[in-house]
Amino acid sequence: MNPDRGPEVLIINCGSSSLKLAWLDVKTGLVRAKGIAERIGETGTNIRIEVDSVLTEKPTPGIDHGESLRELVAACWPNGVRPASIVAVGHRIVHGGEFFSQPCLIDDDVIAKIEACAELAPLHNPAHLLGIRTAMGLFTNLPHVAVFDTAFHQSMPAKAYHYAVPYQWYEEFKARKYGFHGTSHQFVSAEAALRLGRPVEDCQLVTAHLGNGCSVCAVKNGKSVDTSMGLTPSEGLVMGTRSGDIDPNLTEYIAGKTGRSIHEINDMINRKSGLLGISGLSNDMRTLTAAASAGHARALLAIEVFCYRLARQILAMGAGLTRIDALVFTGGIGEHSAEVREKTLESLVLLHPEIDPIRNAEHGQRSQGRITRDDSTGLVGLVIPTNEEWMIGRFAVELCGMHDQ
Repeated sequence: MNPDRGPEVLIINCGSSSLKLAWLDVKTGLVRAKGIAERIGETGTNIRIEVDSVLTEKPTPGIDHGESLRELVAACWPNGVRPASIVAVGHRIVHGGEFFSQPCLIDDDVIAKIEACAELAPLHNPAHLLGIRTAMGLFTNLPHVAVFDTAFHQSMPAKAYHYAVPYQWYEEFKARKYGFHGTSHQFVSAEAALRLGRPVEDCQLVTAHLGNGCSVCAVKNGKSVDTSMGLTPSEGLVMGTRSGDIDPNLTEYIAGKTGRSIHEINDMINRKSGLLGISGLSNDMRTLTAAASAGHARALLAIEVFCYRLARQILAMGAGLTRIDALVFTGGIGEHSAEVREKTLESLVLLHPEIDPIRNAEHGQRSQGRITRDDSTGLVGLVIPTNEEWMIGRFAVELCGMHDQ
C-alpha cells in the first residue's frame, strides 16, 4: 500500500428510491469516486458518477437497486480490475432495532436481523438488503460491514426511549423511540469536542442534523441520551416533507373529514407535509428563503415554524444534560442556511447566545466553525460539516483490524 495513502473502503447507501456509492481513503479522507443512482425503478432512472474528477452520466430506465449498484461499480472500474487497496465494503443501514448498538461484520445472522427490522423501516431496510446481497456477490473476497443509523442512540436511558402507551406494545412489538442520523450525530459531536479543546467524554452537546430529514440529539460524554426522531424518522422536527410531531388524533380527524384512509393520510404526513405542506411551494430551504425574501408569506411561515420548532426541541434536549457546552448545526440546511441558524438562536434567548453576524454569514469557515462571539458567556454555536461516509469507512477499517495502517 502507498505509505501516503491509507486503506480504502467502498461505501454503499441504498435509499428507498436512490443508491449512493463512495470510494474513499479513510486515512486521508480523499474521495476517489462518488456516484448516485436516482429514481430507481422509474422510467427516469439514471446514474451519475465522478471518478478522479471525471463526471459520467447514463440513463438506466427501470433498473432496480441491484442493477444500479452493478452499473456504478462498472463505471468505477470499466476494465473490471479493482484496486487491492480496497479493504472492505461499508453499508449504511437505517434501522437496526434493539439488535445493534455498534457496527458489525455482516453474516447470515446480521442479515436476518436487518430483515426482521424491515417492518420498522419498510422503505429502507429491504433496499439495504438488496444492496448488501448484490455487493456481497460483486465483492466476494472482502468483508462487509453494517453501520446503523439507530446504533448510536442505543445508549439512551429507558426514560428517554419509552412511549407512554400500554407497556405490552413495547414487549410484543418493540414500539419505542429508536432515533436516526446516529452516524452524523456521533461524527459532529467528536469534531465539536476537538474544537472546544476537550475530550468528548467531558462534553455535553446538542447536535442538530438539518437536511430534508431533521433531528436533534443530546450527547452527554460522547453518548446519545435523547433524540427527537422516534420509532420511525417521522417524529420530532419539521422536515422537508414530513410533519414532525403532531397530535396523534389528527389522522383520525382528517380521515373523518376527507374520507381518506389512515394509510393515505400517513403518506401525506410523510410526503406532502413539513416545509412543502406549509409553503405549498417547495421542500427546499434555499427555494423557500429566496421566496420569503420576495414576499411569499407562506414560505416565510414555513421557515418560522421550522426554526421555532427546532428551538423548542433544542431546549427539550437540555432535560438530558446538566449543561450545554455547544449547539452544533450540521446537514445541508444546518451547514448552509445562515438565516435558519439566526432565527433559531433568536428563539433560544433563555440560553443567551450572542451570534456574530459575520461569522454566521460565512458559516463559521474562518472561525473553526464558531458562529457566536468569542467573548460571549452564553450558548456556543458551531457549524460543523458532517461526514457520514468517512465514519462508515472508519468503522469498517477498525472492524477489519486495519486501523494502524
